[in-house]
Amino acid sequence: MLKRLLALAVGLAVSAPSMATTFALNSADSTVVGHNMVVYSRAKDTLLDIGRQFDLGYNDIVEANPNVDPWLPGENTRVIIPSRFILPKAGQKGIVINIAELRLYYYPETKAGQTKTVITHPIGIGREGWGTPLGKAKITQKRKDPTWTPPESIRKEHLEKGDPLPKVVAAGPNNPLGAYAMRLSMPGYLLHGTNKPYGVGMRVSHGCIRLFPEDIQHLFNIAAVNTPVEIIYQPDKAGVRDGKLYLEVNKPHSDIDKRQGLNMTPMVAAILDAQDKLPADNDWAFTEKLVEAQDSIVKRVGEEPLDIVDDVWFVHAGLSQKAIQKTRQAINSLQLNALFWPAKSGAVGEMMIGPFNSQQEAADMANKISEAAGISVWVAQVSSDAL
Repeated sequence: MLKRLLALAVGLAVSAPSMATTFALNSADSTVVGHNMVVYSRAKDTLLDIGRQFDLGYNDIVEANPNVDPWLPGENTRVIIPSRFILPKAGQKGIVINIAELRLYYYPETKAGQTKTVITHPIGIGREGWGTPLGKAKITQKRKDPTWTPPESIRKEHLEKGDPLPKVVAAGPNNPLGAYAMRLSMPGYLLHGTNKPYGVGMRVSHGCIRLFPEDIQHLFNIAAVNTPVEIIYQPDKAGVRDGKLYLEVNKPHSDIDKRQGLNMTPMVAAILDAQDKLPADNDWAFTEKLVEAQDSIVKRVGEEPLDIVDDVWFVHAGLSQKAIQKTRQAINSLQLNALFWPAKSGAVGEMMIGPFNSQQEAADMANKISEAAGISVWVAQVSSDAL
């Protein structure tokens, strides 16, 4: 495998623009983007640190790694990065928010002849009793450094907890809206940043939709007023790429979804919407197991365990714009351009360095790049659809 990859890599250079978690939609009928991978944690990592650098929320990284301590994964622990996504069943226009997976998808407008793209970011949403509403809306206002006027119901709740709020919370580090806010036509609801990033990927808000500070800044700069917004609930998803079927099941929200036990009906409906037939009999047990697991990882039917190519090693810096930019600068300064590997199904600008013959060889290079870039980078292995 390594020799074949090295032959293919001849002539490649670091030239792609830095657009983290942006995926090209090269085929009109493809509804799957990205690829899964594993990275090997460093001594001081938490799962949340790793997840954020790959633009994954708390739910993404923790549910994919149920047997790993989120706060102390330990050195050289194998961490699954679920960075393959099935596009939700909705119009590919404007912003689509699937609260079932706590994820936002943005489809920028394109001109004739341009390749369509999708940008995706993790989100935090309303907790039970303060649920984020479903429906269609649009962005009506954008504000940098917003103030926050908490409703009386929220002020009362905080007062009862001994944490009184002022009538108006000024812009700044104590403002839960963060540095950017976009008002929706749904009265009282916003897309906004946060001063508590660990809440991204959780149901902890009073109904608004929060993003990592770097993600809301990105979205704020590119999504205009009047951009349509559709909020949906799709825990079971199916998609097709290169003629292969991919499935994803997220944990149902008990305040919305009253299903009990192993209920295959939503997945059957999703599969038949993605293609005109159900999986073959020998793949049905796999499908049932995936529905039962509800681990939110997008898997190709029959892909057991994760189809990670285990004899090829890479160095990976994550999918955040900052990480990609710093890694590119480090690679240029170290004159390592020949080792840049563009992931076949990766995000635009995604930085994979390699391939390497062994984990130790990759680890030595990771340390070298990390020191030059001033950020964490990891030894990684990727799924076959990235190669």
